[in-house]
Amino acid sequence: MASRTPRRPAAWRSPSAIPVRPVEPWPQPSDTVTGRIPLQHAAPALPGFDGLAPKAFAGEVVPFRVTAFREGHDRIGVHLRLYSPSGDESLHRLAPLEDGFDRWRAEIALLEQGDWSFRFEAFADDHATWHHAAMLKIAAGVDAALMRELGAQLYLRAAADKNRPAAQRTTLRRAAAALRACTDDDAGRATALRLIDDVDIARIFRDRPVQSLVTVGATLPLRVERERAGVGAWYELFPRSEGAWKDADGIVHSGTFRTAAERLAGVAGMGFDVVYLPPIHPIGHTHRKGPNNALDAGPHDPGSPWAIGGDAGGHDSVHPDLGTLADFRAFVTAARTHGLEVALDLALQASPDHPWVREHPEWFTILPDGTIAYAENPPKKYQDIYPINFDHDPDGIRTEVLRVVEHWIAQGVRIFRVDNPHTKPLWFWEWLIRTVTAAHPDVVFLAEAFTRPAPLQALARAGFQQSYTYFTWRNTKAELEEFLTSITQDTADFLRPNLFVNTPDILTEYLQFGGRPAYRIRAAVAATAAPSYGVYAGYELYENVARPGSEENIDNEKYEYKVRDWAGAEASGDSLAPYLRRLNEIRRAHPALRQLRNLTLAHSDDDAILVYVKHLDAALSPTGHSDTVIVVANLDPHSVRQTMIHLDTERFGIPPGAPYAVQDLVTGAEWTWTDHNFVRLDAFDEPVHIVHVTGAS
Repeated sequence: MASRTPRRPAAWRSPSAIPVRPVEPWPQPSDTVTGRIPLQHAAPALPGFDGLAPKAFAGEVVPFRVTAFREGHDRIGVHLRLYSPSGDESLHRLAPLEDGFDRWRAEIALLEQGDWSFRFEAFADDHATWHHAAMLKIAAGVDAALMRELGAQLYLRAAADKNRPAAQRTTLRRAAAALRACTDDDAGRATALRLIDDVDIARIFRDRPVQSLVTVGATLPLRVERERAGVGAWYELFPRSEGAWKDADGIVHSGTFRTAAERLAGVAGMGFDVVYLPPIHPIGHTHRKGPNNALDAGPHDPGSPWAIGGDAGGHDSVHPDLGTLADFRAFVTAARTHGLEVALDLALQASPDHPWVREHPEWFTILPDGTIAYAENPPKKYQDIYPINFDHDPDGIRTEVLRVVEHWIAQGVRIFRVDNPHTKPLWFWEWLIRTVTAAHPDVVFLAEAFTRPAPLQALARAGFQQSYTYFTWRNTKAELEEFLTSITQDTADFLRPNLFVNTPDILTEYLQFGGRPAYRIRAAVAATAAPSYGVYAGYELYENVARPGSEENIDNEKYEYKVRDWAGAEASGDSLAPYLRRLNEIRRAHPALRQLRNLTLAHSDDDAILVYVKHLDAALSPTGHSDTVIVVANLDPHSVRQTMIHLDTERFGIPPGAPYAVQDLVTGAEWTWTDHNFVRLDAFDEPVHIVHVTGAS
């Protein structure tokens, strides 16, 4: 009977998949903990966070890793058994890493959203043990007849397995007879070695090994969230500035949701996926801030959107100047027609005029003089904002916050950017995100966690789907190499970075003094190094003048309306929008750039030239074709740099020294490269090469 190819589940893609088979574990003594073949350091995992699952996103290539070894020199094998949310079971053969540390790995693209589980299974690989010894001994003429007989018995033992396809069983019986027919002369030795090293035989034993001493590891969880939880280009805008207008007296009036909707075509035209809105709620008048964070606001100053709450309502209301809830829903619908999702700010704080302050004063910190403590981040003071004290009536607070979140979900919001989550208790976020996503699995929370590494990472472990990072302050080659290694390797099991290049609060010295080249460099690195990145409106206009003594833009949009001429700037060639558009086109065309864990650093001879490679194997790619993108960035925005770069081309399937064709995806230039290449990058022309490997020459 001809063998049938088993049904390939739609839940995953993997070059390491093998037919599913049951397992018979070695009977471990009840008074021991360590298995017959120890399995340790299983990953993905969240060590020290029992009950919380590591994360992936739909389509992400996940490296499954485990340490496995046994006593002596006999060979072992390791399997990964995967269970998808819809009940598919698959089996995958792990390969040993060539690092001498008994680490095993398989890479699998997980396509189905939901809760997965997996376990590792180690076993004594009788064929691999015999194969290793037989190749050495028969070549050396040592115990050749014995090794041939042991091999023949092994083949017949495998052929006796009635669960194997009939064709494989026939092949194994013939191979056993051929081995026994070999002689000890040179011709017989050569024939035996060919039989032992036959690729078809090796494949038979790979797919269904002869195994013993099977050790089964613990079953572990893995949560796979929707693709937007891990992939997306974000654009932040203030709706009150879009359509803002100046009257005859020079007074600027607020834009509305309807006028802001007119900007959506431009945002979508640049290729962004998410339009993020700062708080859209009523703004308090008490201690309202004026332009440039002035303590006294004028009668027409709009105040900071983060000073939430006033006579018109609180967190469940919209600012009357912007329109109504119906207008907001129309904005969300308009965004969808442009292929955009709306992300809304979730800022758990209140202005002194918020209804919460009147109705629930116990939710705040009362000072000895009877006043409520306002927010501070020394030396910054936020007299217009009261932080919530979660130790006072925690049940009441979380009930109200859940109500607010559900309210905005009902208006069509599925993404929340959370303001300063590190100033709230970790338990609260764990509870809120688990509760919300249990009812709404598509909801995504982004943590604005500009804080110390421990709380930043803990927030991600607690459930945040994405996190702001230290990217904005990592500008040198050494800083970026350390940072990129961290986000793509050290924390990738639980933390998804969103590489925002700027925010209303952050205008780094690199952007202030790097001129227009700095804006191109930072956008190119952000867009290619991680699958999620973002820009704040005005970035494309090179807005780089800081308020003296701060890292914030002067005339900051947090405190006033900003009237910009988007179309005029682009028409005059004075806009970065075409470059952002091209970056987002490249991201969509190249699946390697939509992965997080596949970044490999390469070397350059210049300490200002950053080089990294993002590669995706054909078997893991949604296109069915391999994809390799090489990024070479001149991080010095003030000069021309030229140097040699050095690539490990074997990582993307090119033999060392072999030529291959590449194309610059920005300029269209084509070159023939090898593993060592000369590059010249002019900061004032094209400071970054984004190079696609088009094929071997």
